[in-house]
This record gives sequence, C-alpha cells and structure tokens, in this order.
Amino acid sequence: MRQKTMLAILTLTVLFVAGCTAGHNPSAASGGTSAGFLMGLWHGVIAPVTFCISLFSDSIHFYEVHNNGNWYNFGFVLGTGIIFGSGGRKSKS
Repeated sequence: MRQKTMLAILTLTVLFVAGCTAGHNPSAASGGTSAGFLMGLWHGVIAPVTFCISLFSDSIHFYEVHNNGNWYNFGFVLGTGIIFGSGGRKSKS
C-alpha cells in the first residue's frame, strides 16, 4: 500500500512540474514584458524536467530566449544550483 501511495505522489509531482515547463513567451513576442529574475529562477528549478520534455517536443524550450539579460541568467543559474547544488550537504565539517 505504501509503494502505491509513493508512486501516486511521484506521478502527480512529475505531471505538475511537466505542466509548468518553459514554453513560448507570447507577451515578449508581442512587445510586452520579457522574462526576468523570478522566471529565470523557476526555469532553473524545472530545468531537468524541461530538458527531458524538450528532447521530444519542438514547442517546449529549455531556456527562455526572450529574457531581460543578466538577471534572468542569474536566476536560471541560481535555480539550477538549488536542484543540483547538493555538494554542501554532503561535505563534513
């Protein structure tokens, strides 16, 4: 029973994150706002899922090309650091 519950939670989590993947930014294409720091942070956090989906879909993009520059890049790197930056937890004092 516990395995089924964990599998259901994992499946729902993957579906939720897949539904939040980065895609086309219609507001930037029409002259609106471009992706900034917070959007870069979110895209960095969901980067592993977005990358896997982008391999099979042409409408999902790994990185938002309509961004405001350095702040988006900083957020993206910080977001990926949140996911992949486990080195500090494994070090011994």
